[in-house]
Amino acid sequence: MKRTLIAALAALICISATAQTSYQPSAENLKARQEFADSKFGIFLHWGLYSIFAQGEWYMSKGELSHQEYKKAADAFYPHRFNAKEWVKAVKDSGAKYICFTARHHDGFSLWDTKYSDYNIVDATPYGKDVLKELSRECHRQGIKLHIYYSHADWTRSDYWPSKSSNKVTGKDHFEGGYENYFKFMNNQLAELLTNYKVNALWFDGMWDRRSVNWRIKEQYEWIHSIQHSCLIGNNHHLPAIEGEDFQIFERDLPGENLAGYSKGQTVSGKLPLETCQTMNGMWGYKVADQEYKSTEYLVRYLLSIACKGANLLLNIGPQPNGELPAEALDRLKDMGEWLRKYGDTVYGTTAGDIQKQDWGVTTRKGNRLFVHIFDLKGKELHLPLSCKVKKAFTFDDKKAVEFTTTNDGVTLKFDTVPSGIDYIVELVTK
Repeated sequence: MKRTLIAALAALICISATAQTSYQPSAENLKARQEFADSKFGIFLHWGLYSIFAQGEWYMSKGELSHQEYKKAADAFYPHRFNAKEWVKAVKDSGAKYICFTARHHDGFSLWDTKYSDYNIVDATPYGKDVLKELSRECHRQGIKLHIYYSHADWTRSDYWPSKSSNKVTGKDHFEGGYENYFKFMNNQLAELLTNYKVNALWFDGMWDRRSVNWRIKEQYEWIHSIQHSCLIGNNHHLPAIEGEDFQIFERDLPGENLAGYSKGQTVSGKLPLETCQTMNGMWGYKVADQEYKSTEYLVRYLLSIACKGANLLLNIGPQPNGELPAEALDRLKDMGEWLRKYGDTVYGTTAGDIQKQDWGVTTRKGNRLFVHIFDLKGKELHLPLSCKVKKAFTFDDKKAVEFTTTNDGVTLKFDTVPSGIDYIVELVTK
């Protein structure tokens, strides 16, 4: 491992000394992008020291806590019910194809055996086990891709600037060292993750915390790709895609929308795979009072609304401090898995639908097959403004023919009864 890290850091020095060139993704990277785009569904796991407080992942900042006192909680972090095999199985059974795991959130606590900080789950807690190593191994065994969340922001280190998210943290009012030291620390940790764990993607967050800083982000991306060509890079910076990124992230919004307020000015890339991250209840990290879980109907329809855009849904769960996934979350995973086992063909491997989200539902496409997902139709007819020719129409469930008439601007589907259920699917064969 030591030789690998030395080589990785040497590569960074070489990259820093040369002019930046336009990013040309490797063949392995392009293949990984396509696999990612085809997967359509992943599970986000926001878990860390903050789960002890059961107030969400931003509790240190929003609660204006002393970061020195907050760090003492590590001595009580003992997730004795953590079981990587059970976690990954629950995710796999849900129909999700990948996990994104918060290896280091804004509180700076690392959930792996890092050599570059004692503030980690092995050295600072009585639990003393590398949960990321266990999760990585289990993902590999069960055929689930592993994406790693890594925060560029840090509320505890003195070589990270006081900023809009850390200035409420008691004691974090001074700045020692400099960006070079913090940049080196981050890249040392990233080198560990890339060389010691089977990482398929890096999911960055926190760059928005201090826009004025030169993050040298393109340099960091180029260095990452030099270590692992196939590793995908995404960044939740709420900006248009930056050169070197392999997929584009949208927080709590469908690509092209800004209902949640995070995507103002974030244009949709026409070249990169897209991903929307959303919570299953209201929070990212575990909050004991937040039991307002979204219904299975809502989640299935939300997944389809995102797939209609040609994008992926990254659905979040906040594991409990004892290492268990909340029972309500497990119920939703089970329900979604049952639905996807029946109807996954209309989701996985699809591209954006010919007709975007309407009051009645959405569409997804796979080759010459156009899937019409009907959520709420008021009558027995549905007009579809299509430019393609429709050759056949039938229900996805029982392959029963659906009557349709061709019009100047598309087709009109006619039903015997008003379609009902979570998702009434009609398959059209088009030319």
